[in-house]
Amino acid sequence: MHWLLTTVLLNTLAQPPIQPGLYNRTLDVDGVGNVTYGIFIPNNYAPENPRPLVLALHPGGSTGAYYGTQFLRSIVGPALQEWEAIIVAPDVPDRRWINAVSEQGVLALLSEVMDRYTIDTERILITGFSMGGRGTWHLASRHPNLFTAAIPMAARSGRDDARLVGDMPVFIIHARDDEVIPFEPAEQLAQDMDSRGQTVSFLPLDGVGHFRMGVPPLREAGDWVLNRWAER
Repeated sequence: MHWLLTTVLLNTLAQPPIQPGLYNRTLDVDGVGNVTYGIFIPNNYAPENPRPLVLALHPGGSTGAYYGTQFLRSIVGPALQEWEAIIVAPDVPDRRWINAVSEQGVLALLSEVMDRYTIDTERILITGFSMGGRGTWHLASRHPNLFTAAIPMAARSGRDDARLVGDMPVFIIHARDDEVIPFEPAEQLAQDMDSRGQTVSFLPLDGVGHFRMGVPPLREAGDWVLNRWAER
């Protein structure tokens, strides 16, 4: 069955959804305003069965509502469908993921989701592409006690982000021919993390540019993360 073809239910409901499907929702956050987001509930979700949680941060390029849902449907959901995870994909609250307003909005959303659903707190992944990848580095480095793995894709990192994630498993994806975010700094960052003994893997993509990553690399990264979690 193609992912979400028969299970998708797009709504703006008054209460957070429990039934399986993909939903558009809005959360009012004090000091931030309305945070619009998509959330996917897997078919086997039940309150007595803790599920992994995935936070997916969309790239730049759109200011329309539920751009995060598009990213979830096209990339993150198909790549990580075997996880049977709850996936939440907000729209950036304030232009970029790395400012205080956006961070407050994202953390409030995660708190809402974790209060509403039974989440396995040992399996919380943050991932994002381009601008969302930069946000992945930023939030993972600032909240290493919340996230337990990170997959930044086609992303710049801040100067100290890699050190601050500590022993968190990090899988870095970057295209050699990326015409937007240079490849070499990402490769060097992965080498530096490895030399420090951090848990890191680096996937260089050949024959594609910045906007052509597709689903398979994230699926490979997801498998690696599952293996790192299983080793603990």
